[in-house]
Amino acid sequence: MATVKRTSAKPTTRSTSASSTRAKPAAKAKAKAKPAATKARAKAKPAAAKAAPAARKKPATRADLGKPIDGFFKRQAAALQPIARALRALIESAAPEARSSIKWGMPFFMIGDSMVCAIGAHKAHVNLILSGPPGTFSDPDGLLSGDGKTGRHLKLTANDTIPTAAVRGWLRTAVARARQG
Repeated sequence: MATVKRTSAKPTTRSTSASSTRAKPAAKAKAKAKPAATKARAKAKPAAAKAAPAARKKPATRADLGKPIDGFFKRQAAALQPIARALRALIESAAPEARSSIKWGMPFFMIGDSMVCAIGAHKAHVNLILSGPPGTFSDPDGLLSGDGKTGRHLKLTANDTIPTAAVRGWLRTAVARARQG
């Protein structure tokens, strides 16, 4: 049931079927306008890519997982090595019983099954990563960064001096939490 409207000398008809038939030639024209290279790439996809995705593969275990931490400090940039080594000394004095090993490419310090802290080194800075829920570490000077649910971190660059008193206080808190389990 098409209705005819006469507004000019040329009659036009409108219906849902008429508008859908007009769209089809336009879609065909767009499909024909694709470059040949695009069509070739579409045809060249391997059969595995077209099939439904398989179950996710388990990521490979890092080669350095559980290794001693000494190699980590040797690999750091010369400007950042003193910071990383000083943090290590502070951690070892605060928690002499803590085990240390490499996890996720950085040294982690653990008491029992609980994390005390970790040291993360980047191109331009070193992080002291402290584990604990929000409000665990007193920080009146605003030195700690991050508002995560699981911890905060102190970011130090080669030009920074380590706030030793504050770090010792945070490490005492972290060690006490780890000892409680």
